Amino acid sequence: MNATKQYGLVTANYWAFTLTDGALRMLVLLFFYQLGYSPFAIAMLFLFYEFFGIVTNLVGGWLGSRLGLNVTMNIGLAIQVIALLMLTVPTEWLGVAYVMFAQALSGIAKDLNKMSAKSSIKSLASDGDGTLYRWVTLLTGSKNALKGIGFFMGAFLLEWVGFANAMWIMAGVLSVALIASLLFLDGSLGKSKNKSKFSEMFSKSAAINWLSAARLFLFGARDVWFVVALPIYLQTVVGWSHTEVGAYIALWIIGYGMIQASTPKIMRSTKGGNPTSSTAMKLAIALAGIPFIMAWQLEVNPELIIVIGLALFGVIFALNSAVHSYLIVSAATHDGTSKDVGFYYMANAGGRLLGTVLSGYVYQVAGMEACLMIAGCFILMSAVLVLKVPKTVLN
Repeated sequence: MNATKQYGLVTANYWAFTLTDGALRMLVLLFFYQLGYSPFAIAMLFLFYEFFGIVTNLVGGWLGSRLGLNVTMNIGLAIQVIALLMLTVPTEWLGVAYVMFAQALSGIAKDLNKMSAKSSIKSLASDGDGTLYRWVTLLTGSKNALKGIGFFMGAFLLEWVGFANAMWIMAGVLSVALIASLLFLDGSLGKSKNKSKFSEMFSKSAAINWLSAARLFLFGARDVWFVVALPIYLQTVVGWSHTEVGAYIALWIIGYGMIQASTPKIMRSTKGGNPTSSTAMKLAIALAGIPFIMAWQLEVNPELIIVIGLALFGVIFALNSAVHSYLIVSAATHDGTSKDVGFYYMANAGGRLLGTVLSGYVYQVAGMEACLMIAGCFILMSAVLVLKVPKTVLN
């Protein structure tokens, strides 16, 4: 099977997983909200989901380079099927610890799948003609758009078939994707020619390390006000219903993903050639101003400031994130790409975990304005760190 068909298979696999991942998150949010859990308590159900993403990206990159990315991708699919089946049990069994464990498995599965999908592109696409840039941004953008669609799908399934039946349906869909992957995905994809040592999980590349640090603060900046603070703020201050909040966030994620997928076309209109670390730095500086201005003007008209501010934030954040995704794949070594990508997305998961915890705590003690101020500071940190990436290592 040629590179284009392999890319198509990897993308289809990733899409199927992403739909169920988004749907699962919305199903858990809505179902446990119905059971009387507070928004902050619901957010804590996802704590292990983010924590184990850190561990998975670190170990998964090493496994991918030794065993092949088809193996880690298939393991991710199989674990997600198990996590979904765990949630088909009677409602009285769905205690906090049990659901946190199921979510931990889902977090492991998600990051194995994401690391495998993004790493595999390095083996399938050329960087010199721009194919790598286009394929990375398409995969990244389509994933986020589909995650938003998954939010809608989760709400729909909960209403029409119920929580347990929704899990059965999604487990069935992923089982089909797993069978197709086992049958057709190239077994040598992403496998390192030299067997990687366990100690090589940690990147020795300065470029990878600086990019990883920048990514941590970039995603921490998004989640510190988006994950917990924003839904609660929209409900308690703006007065939106739970359904309105969920639909708005889903639409935002879909739009965010469409911008990511279109990044090469958008960025081409400003400057030719592939993006550099300087591109990421300029986007970060532009992005940082948005939460600072929002925090300054929030009390004037909370609903208007949030809607406009979040839209602007989404556009520039999507461009910045897509450029980051390209830079890491471009800077990764050809032999054992998954180690570098896995280490990088470990930092990504670390940023999400940091942002999730701070989002609940800072909002509770200091409000939305404080969350936005921290977001702006984190983005400025990302801008400084990404500028330290040596341009000579980018292929």
